[in-house]
Amino acid sequence: EKKSFVLPMPPPNVTGGLHMGHAMFVALQDILARYHRMKGEPTLWLPGTDHAGIATQLLVERALNAEGQSRYDLGREKFVERVWEWKREKGGYITSQLRRLGASADWTRERFTMDEGLSEAVAEAFTRLHDKGLVYRGEYMVNWSPNLRTAVSDLEVE
Repeated sequence: EKKSFVLPMPPPNVTGGLHMGHAMFVALQDILARYHRMKGEPTLWLPGTDHAGIATQLLVERALNAEGQSRYDLGREKFVERVWEWKREKGGYITSQLRRLGASADWTRERFTMDEGLSEAVAEAFTRLHDKGLVYRGEYMVNWSPNLRTAVSDLEVE
C-alpha cells in the first residue's frame, strides 16, 4: 500500500483578498503537493476558507449601518441569515484568486470552517482542550471592542 500525503490548506479568511503571505504559502504547498504526486503517492491538498467571525461580523454590521440598521434591529436569527448571505456573495473571492494562481488543490473538497461537520469538530476539540486544562480563562489584558462586544486579536486593532 502506498503512503499517502495529505496537506490541509491553512484557511485564508473569507473576508478579504490574497496578499503576499497567501501567495507564499500557496506556492510552497503547491510545490509539496506536486512533488508527492510526481513520486506516485496518493496526494490530497485540501482547500478551505475560515469564517473570520469577528471580521465578517464587522463587515456585515458596517453594511447594516449604511442601511440605517443594526444587528439588534434584525435580531440574532435574521443577523445570522444576513452573515450567511454575505458569505455566499463575497466568500468565493479569495478562492477564485487561488484558482487563478493555479493552485492544484482538490477544489471538489473545498471546506468552510462553519460547515456542519467542521463546527462540531471545533466544538469537540475545544471541549477536550478545556477538559485537559489547556484552554482556560486567565487574568491578562485583552483588546475589547465595545461595538462588537467581544475580544479581538492584536492584528485586528487599529
